[in-house]
Amino acid sequence: MRIAILGAGAAGYANAAYLMDRGHEVVLWSPSGASTAALRDGAILCEGEVEGSFRPHIADTCAEAVAGAAIVMITLPANGHRAVYDALVPALSDGQLVIISAQPILAGYRLSDAVVARGLDVPVMVWGTTLLRSRRHEGTKVRINTIRRRIDAAVTPADAPVQSLCTEVFGDHFQMRDGLMAVSLANINPQCHLALALTNITRMERREAWGQGENLTSSVSRLMADLDAERVAIGAAMGIEVRSLAEHYHLTYDIPRAAFEIMAEAVRDMGPGQLGPTTPNSRYVLEDAPFGLVALVALGRATGREAVLHSAGLRLLSSLYGRDFEAENDLLEGVDVSALVRKATV
Repeated sequence: MRIAILGAGAAGYANAAYLMDRGHEVVLWSPSGASTAALRDGAILCEGEVEGSFRPHIADTCAEAVAGAAIVMITLPANGHRAVYDALVPALSDGQLVIISAQPILAGYRLSDAVVARGLDVPVMVWGTTLLRSRRHEGTKVRINTIRRRIDAAVTPADAPVQSLCTEVFGDHFQMRDGLMAVSLANINPQCHLALALTNITRMERREAWGQGENLTSSVSRLMADLDAERVAIGAAMGIEVRSLAEHYHLTYDIPRAAFEIMAEAVRDMGPGQLGPTTPNSRYVLEDAPFGLVALVALGRATGREAVLHSAGLRLLSSLYGRDFEAENDLLEGVDVSALVRKATV
């Protein structure tokens, strides 16, 4: 099956290798072209959960990548989504499926509205997180650290029959949820990355190598659990059951369910695992603050469940970076969050 991947960072490289290893044809497009230049005469060198050398097709334009693809997968940083949506929607054809991997919170609404406005029969599927935990290394090397056992997903229109197709292509990893809002709230990256970035910011600035698991200490795990309680409360206000952080760790790491601090200790015992960011210019902040924390704070206000810690963390990161992260979210421009909450409330 032909699959187009829009975005050629770690997630784009990893998914290309994973899908080609499963026998699919992949075409990769980078909006800037910088991340695919080395692949015109070279290959993706993958290690970890998938081992091998892979040569995807390289497209010069979004339209070229999308043409003839059964599935179009968006694996870009959140700050690149709006421009890519604008290039993607005119290139789509009826019968294709668009997947937003690790959906920036509420972004699926903007893309699906644009698809509907064009009168297309194109379902939009959103994932609560990435299927693959990966890290890009020098040159064309990428490492797939984890293939997640289960991730939350939703599709609009709700009756679009996409689960069997995704299972065929990616494997049996999807827990289908009722509506895009449920998956928006399933994204745990903003809160986890907030806790890790705030407590390890000097390591990031000094470009130190540090393992996320070994630094998930008791105090950090308590902060994560308290942030998680705010996210779960927002879901409860809308009648949406949200998988807890502890449940997410159980499904990701296959460790017994327990209080999150105890589960964090089990993760620490596994060793360093995936390294944390070695630069302050990391998606943990530059992506997850404006496109994750901002949206969660807005949802908290709209539901009457103020996300106090999320809001405080957003302000602290803005101060640390000398930026107004709340003003950087271009995916929420013109979006009536209160209306989305009213529609999602059950």
